[in-house]
Amino acid sequence: MRIIPAIDIIDGKCVRLSKGDYNTKIIYNENPLEVAKEFEAHGIEYLHLVDLDGAKSSQIVNYKILEQIATQTSLKIDFGGGLKADSDLKIAFESGANQITGGSIAVKNRELFGKWIAEYGADKIILGADANNEKVAVSGWLEDSNEDLIPFIQDYQNKGIQYVICTDIAKDGMLEGPSFDLYAKILNENKSLKLIASGGISTFDELPRLAELGCEGTIIGKAIYEGRISLKQLEQYILNK
Repeated sequence: MRIIPAIDIIDGKCVRLSKGDYNTKIIYNENPLEVAKEFEAHGIEYLHLVDLDGAKSSQIVNYKILEQIATQTSLKIDFGGGLKADSDLKIAFESGANQITGGSIAVKNRELFGKWIAEYGADKIILGADANNEKVAVSGWLEDSNEDLIPFIQDYQNKGIQYVICTDIAKDGMLEGPSFDLYAKILNENKSLKLIASGGISTFDELPRLAELGCEGTIIGKAIYEGRISLKQLEQYILNK
């Protein structure tokens, strides 16, 4: 299972929110590049970079930080937040993103998101299926849709999607453990899915459990920043795989 630390950006700074609420913002580092370099120094190969300013403004905002990290580390970056038009995708890939994650766009403009999958390929486009009570949430989680999570994922699998990041909003940033039951349910219905678990990861022991369920990767945020999971532990986990 791939270990994918998260860096969320507001005003160019590395922050974390709880349950996607911008009022709960905690700044962990003024310099996201510094954080990314520290991840790389501990054998981490992947990074989940989220442009929270972009998610709010419906267009890519923090692409300069993406470019900085992509040119000054060898991390493979998946980038999300505010990708709403062909021009946003072009900027993201030109700035060094290895993959992009589309969430709101996949609900609000299926035709465009489907075009991206066809154009860039399923290895470049990740479906961000964020859930609130098994309903898909959009716009940086500021609104719920009426989409049921599992049929939504299956519909996009039929369009070629392979990678899905699923965040249970109720768990995100709460350090109360991930949604094991939800992930088991999704994987039960979609055996070939490359599911990336996100939200709620709070202790190192949860990682082998997610791997056992069949998760292809896991995104870890606050647990790293709050010292619940050390980079040394993650380094050992990667070495022992």
